[in-house]
Amino acid sequence: MTISIDHVMDELNRRFFVDHPVEAARWIETLKTANVVKAVERQSAKVVAPVWRNMLPDAAATLLRALPEDMADQLVSEAPPAQVIRLLGFMPDTEVAVRLDRLDPAVKADLEMLLSYPADSAGRLMNTKVSTFRRDAIAREALRRLRDGGMRTARSLFLVDDAQRLTGKVSLTDVALAPAGTTLGELEQPIVALVRPIDPLGAITEAFEESGVLDLPVVDLDGVMLGAVTHDDIVRTVKKDVTINLQTMVGASREERALSSPFFAIRKRMPWLQINLLTAFMAAAVVGVFEATIAQVTALAVLLPVVAGQSGNTGAQALAVTMRGLALREITVRQWTSVARKEVIAGLVNGIAIALTCGFGVFIWSQSFGLVAVIMSSMIVAMVAAGFAGALIPVVLTRFGQDPATSSSIILTTITDIAGFFAFLGIATALLKFL
Repeated sequence: MTISIDHVMDELNRRFFVDHPVEAARWIETLKTANVVKAVERQSAKVVAPVWRNMLPDAAATLLRALPEDMADQLVSEAPPAQVIRLLGFMPDTEVAVRLDRLDPAVKADLEMLLSYPADSAGRLMNTKVSTFRRDAIAREALRRLRDGGMRTARSLFLVDDAQRLTGKVSLTDVALAPAGTTLGELEQPIVALVRPIDPLGAITEAFEESGVLDLPVVDLDGVMLGAVTHDDIVRTVKKDVTINLQTMVGASREERALSSPFFAIRKRMPWLQINLLTAFMAAAVVGVFEATIAQVTALAVLLPVVAGQSGNTGAQALAVTMRGLALREITVRQWTSVARKEVIAGLVNGIAIALTCGFGVFIWSQSFGLVAVIMSSMIVAMVAAGFAGALIPVVLTRFGQDPATSSSIILTTITDIAGFFAFLGIATALLKFL
């Protein structure tokens, strides 16, 4: 008698799964996994697959982990790869690796390719463990799911249709304050910003700044939600990039760490040190051209580092601001004229102010109006040139598809040294009879 009842129940479940997969998916989502897994595993994978694919990702992932390995592997192999990636996001990395190793090599290769989003892209930064909800779900049930899932970073609840396409969102505060029987659809708000999984960090940052949201949904070309990037994720990433840029600007490798081996550091730094040596000889060659002038007025040798130092600092300031603007998408390559104009004006005004201070100090020291004229005029020229170079270097590197952080300070130092030395010694040579 018991066998007969079980057989009838299995047949009823099979017809329900086959004829009404969406309703079956919704039904399973409302029950605890332990109460339905036996009924599900008694069906064939072919019968279960349509139901499983219509379940919300977190519920589908939970059911998958409870099913026998052979059925779970068959469901994963036959499901759309993008959907599988979404489900794998709810599992630990070690479990994901084990599951992938059990799959057919071709299926595994496809999934691994989808898992390998570019560095600093939305796909790499997104949190795939963000739960999605249906519009007819009630507030009380939504809060229970959040508690059971341990999702502590949620600020918004994202709503999807039966095809898992993103339709809107609900503020977590509104859900918490709403009457228990309120449906999420009654609290739904429109999506004001979203990104694609291959969108770069700059596009994500721009979307956050323009929309003012705290979590940004990531959707595929069909509008299916894949995950969400939080504002905290972006802040951490930008801070990490800034520290990496500090290394690459001076020729240190991105891979080098404080406790890396000395030989690794030597291998990564040596090429840029050799390049820096070459550029130093270029700057020294400029000084050599004016050797006779320096021999006649030895005071020039004392003041030469002053001009070079000020122009170097000016260029570094312009470089840092421009690189930040490019990284955060505040500016584009096409706006290089506006950026350069701003830095030239800033360099001119600052140069005049610094030149006045410097000229006063030089006159007290040397009592020479000629030397004052040389140091003041060259200071202005050098700082204007440095500001222009600091703005232009990262723009040019970006325009040619290069990372603007890559050893840009070495290039800048060369330009500012040559410009500063040439301006100072060139003007001194022109005014030699007054020195």
